[in-house]
Order: sequence, then C-alpha cells, then structure tokens
Amino acid sequence: MSRDAFALDPRLAADTVPVIGLPLCDVRLMNDARYAWLILVPRRAGLVEVADLPADEQMALWQEVNRAGKALRAVAPCDKLNLGALGNSVRQLHVHVVARCEGDAAWPGPVWGYGRAQPYAEAGLRARRDALCLALADITA
Repeated sequence: MSRDAFALDPRLAADTVPVIGLPLCDVRLMNDARYAWLILVPRRAGLVEVADLPADEQMALWQEVNRAGKALRAVAPCDKLNLGALGNSVRQLHVHVVARCEGDAAWPGPVWGYGRAQPYAEAGLRARRDALCLALADITA
C-alpha cells in the first residue's frame, strides 16, 4: 500500500473540507451545517475495509477516531457520538464521526441519506474548521 499512490475520492473531496492531518488520516469536515461531522480518511491507496489496514494501522485508526470524537465533543457538545465506516456509496476507506443531538434533523435515525446537505456559510465553516483544528491539536492520542 504505497502512500505515494493515495488519492482522495472525488466525492469525499467535493463533500468535505480539510481540517488537519494526523499521522495516519486526513481529518475532513463534512460541509453540512445540520450536523457536526468529521470524516477520517487513512492516507493509504486501495483501501476499502478497516481490515485492509495492517494490524498496527488499524489500532492507529481507532486511536485517531477516538481523538476526533473527543475534539468534536469539545467543539460541538452532543447527546451521542455516531461512528460509521459504511462505504456503500464511496468505497474508499473512511470513517464518519458525527455529533448527534436529540431533535437534530435526522434524530433518531442515521444522518446518511437524510434530506439535502445544508452547506455552511463561509464564516461558519471557517469558525468550525478552526475550532476543530485547535481541538485536535490539543488532544494527544
């Protein structure tokens, strides 16, 4: 699995904005203001399933998911943190970390496929991304 051959899936690139790079994953913010929602994408080519990663990188992935969850809860307090690695529409391995609040647009169902995304206003996007970047930098694995 060559790091040089890694390329972000075009749909992930279109739906998200970069936040920060962690040792294994790029952390990206879903551009949907209805939910505080991060996507972690391991920078490895050809991955579809978590099991496609070597054991040590599987552990690193979950450590980074936990780090992202802590940062997300610090920036966007929530009632529940949803994690998912579905890959039905976008095959490239990526993990969703979504802060859920009772009464949000899709509550209690899943956020995937519910309604249309409501992109952040530029100032809101910048503020959310900057807050997440700071929170992620402050939280160690």
